Amino acid sequence: MSTIKIYSATGEPSGDFTVAEKLLVADKGDQAVKDVVVATLNARRAGTASTLSKGEVAGSNKKPWKQKGTGRARAGLRQSPVWRGGAVAFGPRPRSFATKINQKVSQLAFRRALSAKIADGQISVIEKFALADAKTKHMSSLLKKIGATRGCLIIVDRNDESLLRAARNLPKVAVVRAAEVSVYDLVRNRMILATRAGMEALTTRMAKKSEVAA
Repeated sequence: MSTIKIYSATGEPSGDFTVAEKLLVADKGDQAVKDVVVATLNARRAGTASTLSKGEVAGSNKKPWKQKGTGRARAGLRQSPVWRGGAVAFGPRPRSFATKINQKVSQLAFRRALSAKIADGQISVIEKFALADAKTKHMSSLLKKIGATRGCLIIVDRNDESLLRAARNLPKVAVVRAAEVSVYDLVRNRMILATRAGMEALTTRMAKKSEVAA
């Protein structure tokens, strides 16, 4: 079993959170993590870049000058890609960059990414957030006490408006629900801080469907 340090709502160490060894993946899944991260970033691409072909450039199809006798190069139409203001040859067209990822690959990537965070000691658990009010300075002092001085990804089981207000102005700090955490979120953020309920939701996501049913 692997253990994760637990902090109280005031930032004091209060025990360990245990993760079952059967949920962890340490000997495979690196390629799956890469594939899922690339697919995530590809899905964010707009794919709206577009250039005009010869048939779309405005202008007459009249031949600029006769074929022979002028001493000039042959020209068929002013929309030619070799002319200024003409078309673009083999230019980009609107397209989708989406990449299909199998469900098993996605599950393996999530387990591998979270297992790596646990093994590297880059994830901590807090019992709950009990801020006196939704003030950025209170949130900042709590994170500093825990050791998240360079920012972190805060994972909760459900949205908390006061927590969102307290954290939204902190640089490199983001709040996300456990059900919405992606592999890219785990890889991108150096430190993860999850509430106990949020961590339990993450471990449930790590378990296979057969294990959850059992």
